[in-house]
Amino acid sequence: MSSRDSMSTLKFGLDRLLADAALRRPLAGRRVALLAHPASVTRDLVHAVDALAVQPEIALTAAFGPQHGLRGDKQDNMVESGDYVDPQHGIPVFSLYGEVRRPTDAMMGTFDVLLVDLQDLGCRIYTFITTLRYVLEAAAQHGKVVWVLDRPNPAGRPVEGLSLRTGWESFVGAGAMPMRHGLTMGELARWFVATLKLDVELRVVEMEGWHPEAAPGYGWPLGERSWVNPSPNAPNLSMARAYAGTVMLEGTTLSEGRGTTRPLEMFGAPDIAAATVLREMRSLAPQWLQGCMLRECWFEPTFHKHAGKLCSGVQIHVEDPRHYDHAAFRPWRLQALAFKAIRRLCPDYVLWRDFGYEYEFERLAIDLINGSPLLREWVDDPAATPADLDALTLPDEAAWRETRRPFLIY
Repeated sequence: MSSRDSMSTLKFGLDRLLADAALRRPLAGRRVALLAHPASVTRDLVHAVDALAVQPEIALTAAFGPQHGLRGDKQDNMVESGDYVDPQHGIPVFSLYGEVRRPTDAMMGTFDVLLVDLQDLGCRIYTFITTLRYVLEAAAQHGKVVWVLDRPNPAGRPVEGLSLRTGWESFVGAGAMPMRHGLTMGELARWFVATLKLDVELRVVEMEGWHPEAAPGYGWPLGERSWVNPSPNAPNLSMARAYAGTVMLEGTTLSEGRGTTRPLEMFGAPDIAAATVLREMRSLAPQWLQGCMLRECWFEPTFHKHAGKLCSGVQIHVEDPRHYDHAAFRPWRLQALAFKAIRRLCPDYVLWRDFGYEYEFERLAIDLINGSPLLREWVDDPAATPADLDALTLPDEAAWRETRRPFLIY
């Protein structure tokens, strides 16, 4: 069977719910709320809130928006959305990234069943995962029912990165998993319920026909579905593939390409020499650079870090099947190696950015992102080698593969 044939019968959870009256029947006579964002669309690109509102069995009484908003109205870190009334459907839309990040008692009182339809990127730091945890915890406290309308993990099944350490939970660290976790939102919901021992009625409306190892998408159904940005700086599959590594740039003084048309697929700064950095990376750990092509480039962000300044940088290319090897590509190690190369070339380079990050003001952003200071300490230790980082990371990755096994649906 070709990859196109294997994906041709693909249905996301939302599409299954809309197509099957028997699936919707348990919702009849109950107040229903929806947690969604801009990528919560049907195959025909109708937003979930609009598609669900016209179903006769569904009494839609409220909607919730995560970071960036229900319609994707906000750009970046700690840029908040407010509550409002949807002008078309007349229902309250509550922000879970504004005055609160956990739903209040009043919000929880507006529904009986919460439908969660969020496209994830397969990365622990992506805050939709944390919002999923928070609504599951609130549902357990209030006796509410949660249905997760499942969607693909576009990064597929690979696992990579250090696991979050105890005490490092945050809005960008919802649980003890590696950076690249390899689960769908439905599978994550099952893991949260089991790990947190939540007494909550959870139902996952599973996808049909999703094959996470199928080429050429390896998680995302290329040629079968349109890509809609789940957040403003997630414009394509290449970004989703690279994100488990490039997201670490948010904790550094290097630009991650925000303010360009290829955010989170590149890195650079006005005061580095990208060609020299690349040579150092290839000298240190060429095995960590497999599965992609790295290209020296120049870019000038129109906003965000280094706005209006010409940056010397590196772009990570993972779109050409001749270059992209899904099993070999290791974005977290690649980006860690870039930090290590810069530190070796310029020991005094101001690499770590000290600023308020996702409502944390005491701990460094790079440590919050990685769920511990271990990655930063490895970069800053002149004697630490790539083998030393592997020694820390490989056991975490192996343990997670075993931990997640009972929760896999596909």
